[in-house]
Amino acid sequence: MTVTIRQPLPLLDNDVLRTFVAIAETGSFTSAADAVFRTPSAVSMQIKKLEEQLSAVLFLRDARSVRLTEGGEVLLPYARRMLALSNEAVGRFRMPDMKGVVRLGAPDDIGERFMPTILKRFAEIYPQIMVDLTVDSSGALRRRLQEQRLDLTLVNCAPGTVSIEGEVIYKEQLVWAGAKCGTAHLRDPLPVSIWEDGCCWRADALSRLDKEKRTYRIAYLSAHTMAQRAAVIADLAIAPLPRSYLTDDMVALGAKQGLPDLGSFEVRLLTNGQCSETALAVADSVRFAFSDMIGMAA
Repeated sequence: MTVTIRQPLPLLDNDVLRTFVAIAETGSFTSAADAVFRTPSAVSMQIKKLEEQLSAVLFLRDARSVRLTEGGEVLLPYARRMLALSNEAVGRFRMPDMKGVVRLGAPDDIGERFMPTILKRFAEIYPQIMVDLTVDSSGALRRRLQEQRLDLTLVNCAPGTVSIEGEVIYKEQLVWAGAKCGTAHLRDPLPVSIWEDGCCWRADALSRLDKEKRTYRIAYLSAHTMAQRAAVIADLAIAPLPRSYLTDDMVALGAKQGLPDLGSFEVRLLTNGQCSETALAVADSVRFAFSDMIGMAA
């Protein structure tokens, strides 16, 4: 009897899968190389090896973008599951006591722009720690913290605010955001899109308009940055926003358009004074993420 001996299927390398996922998520070999701490040439070699193992092309590349092929789209959920399972297994042995629930707060703009990435990275490192995120105004988040309903929170505040303790982890300049090729800034009274009372961006913007004796009306009032952005892009109003929040369909307005320069704001990290080891791990992850953003902007 003839016995057919089949070659075992190749084993996929988690480091290579991590690179593959990074490319899929960033849409760039260069950005993925930064994310996995490798050179672009090393990343290219990893993907070449992976494609040879699977006998499939995983990415379509042109001068401006990288996108998944049909085969790449099939592999992506498998890769994510394999990496998650690997992280969970390693975490059970290397950090057996690091588990539990941490209650974290963040203002709307941070919750929308930064927290998904921060929490995703955190879950990869500490798969047994669950983070419950509450998104609210800075004032409401401070009250929740005082009432012990949060373990730690991020808040926005004006520079040098002495009534709010905590650690300053980020600073950014505010600008007047207007629609690209828009005319809202030419109207009189000036239509402004702002947040509710208690927002430091609102306080800075309105105080500077009052100082310049510029007439304005609150044309759009919302506690959500997505609504603010929609009002700006539709050219219904202009709004005070962090410079990094501007998208391609927005422009920064200033003195040339007859508007007063705006100040900056701080992001502070506050704790309830009784932080567990798991809460401290979340705090360290948040600090690292914001320091990384500062380094990229420098």
